[in-house]
Amino acid sequence: MAGAMVVHGHGGGGRDRDRDRSSPGGSGAPQVDTGKYVRYTPEQVDALERVYSECPKPSSLRRQQLIRECPILSNIEPKQIKVWFQNRRCREKQRKEASRLQTVNRKLSAMNKLLMEENDRLQKQVSRLVYENGYMRTHLNNPSVATTDTSCESVVTSGQHQQQQNAVVPRPQRDANNPAGLLAIAEETLAEFLSKATGTAVDWVQMVGMKPGPDSIGIIAVSHNCSGVAARACGLVSLEPTKVAEILKDRPSWYRDCRCVDVLQIIPTGNGGTIELIYMQTYAPTTLAAPRDFWILRYTSGLEDGSLVICERSLTQATGGPSGPNTPNFVRAEVLPSGYLIRPCEGGGSMIHIVDHVDLDAWSVPEVLRPLYESPKILAQKMTIAALRHIRQIAHESSGEMPYGGGRQPAVLRTFSQRLSRGFNDAVNGFLDDGWSLMSSDGAEDVTIAINSSPNKLAVSHVNPSQMFTVIGGGVLCAKASMLLQVFTRKPSMFYLVRDLLIVCVT
Repeated sequence: MAGAMVVHGHGGGGRDRDRDRSSPGGSGAPQVDTGKYVRYTPEQVDALERVYSECPKPSSLRRQQLIRECPILSNIEPKQIKVWFQNRRCREKQRKEASRLQTVNRKLSAMNKLLMEENDRLQKQVSRLVYENGYMRTHLNNPSVATTDTSCESVVTSGQHQQQQNAVVPRPQRDANNPAGLLAIAEETLAEFLSKATGTAVDWVQMVGMKPGPDSIGIIAVSHNCSGVAARACGLVSLEPTKVAEILKDRPSWYRDCRCVDVLQIIPTGNGGTIELIYMQTYAPTTLAAPRDFWILRYTSGLEDGSLVICERSLTQATGGPSGPNTPNFVRAEVLPSGYLIRPCEGGGSMIHIVDHVDLDAWSVPEVLRPLYESPKILAQKMTIAALRHIRQIAHESSGEMPYGGGRQPAVLRTFSQRLSRGFNDAVNGFLDDGWSLMSSDGAEDVTIAINSSPNKLAVSHVNPSQMFTVIGGGVLCAKASMLLQVFTRKPSMFYLVRDLLIVCVT
């Protein structure tokens, strides 16, 4: 096969006829076609392609050197070689642009499907609200149905009756050693999670500024008037579902408030899924509150449409599951049915639905701190958006879309950022099992001084920690306090902001 190349013009991609057509007579020299095109033999095209792979834009000296060193190109003029490289670069640019447009088209198609599902969910939510509104109007306008007793006793008793109706009926206790009992809890968790991810089990309100699009992080929504706090995200990533599931299960890598996740037991199920019993601890955001811990069941399974589901919920007496033992200095919090729905997209990539729903026991903290535990927006920023942003960052790094200069590697930067965040959280919480010991505490100013003599906390790699500690008694000295700041907004209301002041010294 031989190729025909344009002799005249510069970079005219539409005139490029390099299609490896056979030259008449089988001659090794290029043939001129009506004075306009030059036909190349397969050997000549291969030689030019090898040079192009090393240098797509060779200089004039390099082209002349190529003609001298390659005998099969000796009969081609330097100008013809120049035009061949121009057309080759133009064709490569067109290929990249076509590939980019195909990727954007796939993203838009997947986003369109996602928006149609979101629109269908919103329509169902509107229909339910319209029905509830009509029901309330009927009862208010119908004297025979609506009650006219407005006494305090009537209001109290009716409220108590409503609370009794809405109370969660405890389920029968399941045996922790019985996989069938845990599977029943897992299936219930899966159904409740899907009703939140794609249904109307929770009234979702879209966060301001989170506009959907092919390059946006996703569609972010928070809960409104539900038990606990919840956040939901839907987005697209260029990773396969199994890779996405692997990243999401590694919670300490993207959730900065996560101290540890211990998988205590893994139970395979008959449908090809797995049940994991997990114990998780999270840091406290301030020195004025206690950290939280969770006893969680995590269920991983596949759906009939090829989707992958990872759902979680806390095991408590209310859910009928075995609850783990209490840990000193930790407050037991609850994960309500949450998880990840990962759908494969046509042409590669995944569509992710994330639901985070927790009850952090806000009543156990001082009133000034309760907004940190009762705000679904804070939950969305710390967990939901953080997970989606972490996956998108890894996807961009894998595809080479995220440039880094100075020889810095993305994985190294992420690890460094995680160590900084973890070091700060460790110092704020001061866990005894991490080596922290209390030196003094000023009750009036709420200033706490602690020291950590653990060798792992010493950030000096070229010194032997054991020798250094025995000689000078060194360690990490930390002074910490929480301050209450008054923040004024444009509205008449005023709220308080708690900030931690941390001073760390290595001695």
